Amino acid sequence: MTDYRALTDRLARGWNTWYVKNMLAHVLLPEGMVINLGLKEYRGGQHLREILKGPVDVVPGLRSYDGAYTDLTLSWHDVRLRVQTALDGDDWVALVTPLGMQKRRGLIVAECGMLWNRPGSWRREGDVLRGQAGQRRVDLFSTAAPAEEASIWALSPYLPLPLDGPVGLSTGRARSVADIEAVLARQRTAEEQRVARYGDLAEVYRAARAALAWNTIYDPVKGRVITPVARTWCSNHGWVLFEWDTYFAAYMLAVDNPDLAMANAIAITNEITPEGLVPNFAQATGFTSRDRSEPPVGAWVCREIYRGHRTRWFLEEVYPNLLRWNRWWWQARRNGKALLSWGSTPYEPVFDAYWEVNGVNERFGASLESGLDNSPMYDDVPFDNVRHVLQMWDVGLNGLYVADCEALADIAGVLGHDADAAELRRRAATVRAAMSAQLWDEPFGLFLNRRVDTGELSRRISPTNFYSLLARAATPAQADRMIREHFYNPEEFWGEWVLPSIARNDVAYPEQSYWRGRIWGPMNFLAYISLRVYGLPGPRRDLAENSKALLLKSWLSHGHVLENYNAETGDNTVAQGKMGGDSFYYWGGLLGTIALMEAGHYPAPEAPLTD
Repeated sequence: MTDYRALTDRLARGWNTWYVKNMLAHVLLPEGMVINLGLKEYRGGQHLREILKGPVDVVPGLRSYDGAYTDLTLSWHDVRLRVQTALDGDDWVALVTPLGMQKRRGLIVAECGMLWNRPGSWRREGDVLRGQAGQRRVDLFSTAAPAEEASIWALSPYLPLPLDGPVGLSTGRARSVADIEAVLARQRTAEEQRVARYGDLAEVYRAARAALAWNTIYDPVKGRVITPVARTWCSNHGWVLFEWDTYFAAYMLAVDNPDLAMANAIAITNEITPEGLVPNFAQATGFTSRDRSEPPVGAWVCREIYRGHRTRWFLEEVYPNLLRWNRWWWQARRNGKALLSWGSTPYEPVFDAYWEVNGVNERFGASLESGLDNSPMYDDVPFDNVRHVLQMWDVGLNGLYVADCEALADIAGVLGHDADAAELRRRAATVRAAMSAQLWDEPFGLFLNRRVDTGELSRRISPTNFYSLLARAATPAQADRMIREHFYNPEEFWGEWVLPSIARNDVAYPEQSYWRGRIWGPMNFLAYISLRVYGLPGPRRDLAENSKALLLKSWLSHGHVLENYNAETGDNTVAQGKMGGDSFYYWGGLLGTIALMEAGHYPAPEAPLTD
């Protein structure tokens, strides 16, 4: 715990966009002093105090994790701006540059206050805002004279600054626009140099990094830095962490920010419930989904973070809860002797909340545990409300569970828990053997989900069927058939854009509604690491190239990193009445992570873990 506390203290310091509700709120930690930038239509118009991508047309640009440099453009009504910020030692500077608007139609409102009930105060003296928190003093200066504008709904001191030209802001001392531009140029150059280290994949890295960095916030409830999926998901809850989403964020961050990677992996692992499951979601209110978990990827991610950075205390921190969780799957979701099914276990409601009742101990709750909420694979599958599981052995779940057992066994070995490691490897071998015996369909040439009640194999297939490779359940000949007959089959998964979340010849595919046909970063990623287990350089390379192109298509045109992608158009196209996804959701960056892995920027996950 001492090491984790030190890690948290290192991260939660300095000026950054820590406040979840506004991408342009720059907060000084640990004091909690905030400079909140908002927009105001000139003379009596609307005042926008919170700026989030989605409600406002925001194109996030280059930025560092630590707030040393940030850059975005936004459009709101007829106002279009570029906002850059940078750090100069302990001082913060910003430049707001109008890119197009009707003359004197816009104001930038710099409002200063204290967040999270931290002690301190701000006051306005002439054209300067002065703040004090303990021994820390912050003075905010502007290069523009404040406008005479009284119709601003603010609860703390503010400067309404007309956007007739570039407006500079600075702490510490008054600076000219030229002074601020010099600081921005220096920090931008440093950040561009970091991005350039990725060579031909620099833009891929830039996209993934932007989505991660812009969605990293401070959690004042537990005093930690976390990276939720998207600010828009969190803005009404304080924060929301989803299980596999957060583990994937930790993995992506490990390429260049091990502290933030470990912080996120620890954060979601520590949300484990009294029942012993890492929940589907947890939020600032304390409400978690105690009936269901999500795909077991945590041990794999934590092993890979360790593989790259060799921080032993990190493994010691996460191991006990990862082991509890692994055993929970075996106890709560084993449906028969050796194979697992998705489920939803009832519990006594605590919060009188919607998700404590709706879908709990039902098929829908089990579908949510799969992470594939409305996948056609689970349509009409009966639910056993006594054993609390779907009446289907799922290839994806069992493949991931074998990988979880093996990754956790590797961690146990590093920590000297030899008995645990033996237990975990026995369990992996048991599930692998059962997959080979029960789920392979020789006529079809693929591992298939099997109904427990009828024994019927389901040919409603998705990329999760390839996770049997992750479990090493296939013979080389079977793996070859899977690739030739299904992976590259244009009637199923191959095409201009891949991999759709249900086969193209499935009746649900034309819907392109959420998990009913759209392409998802985590599915492509898990399919890719499955391919790596068997070598398969051609399919690996092809999936990496296609995934990279898919990510860059929306990133380069709109600054989007999408939650999911239309498998026909390769963008965010959604038919009326159907479900698409968030436009700036970090796990879309997994599409680029595949290319970065293929180029060797991450350690090989299929290699033996050695010290």
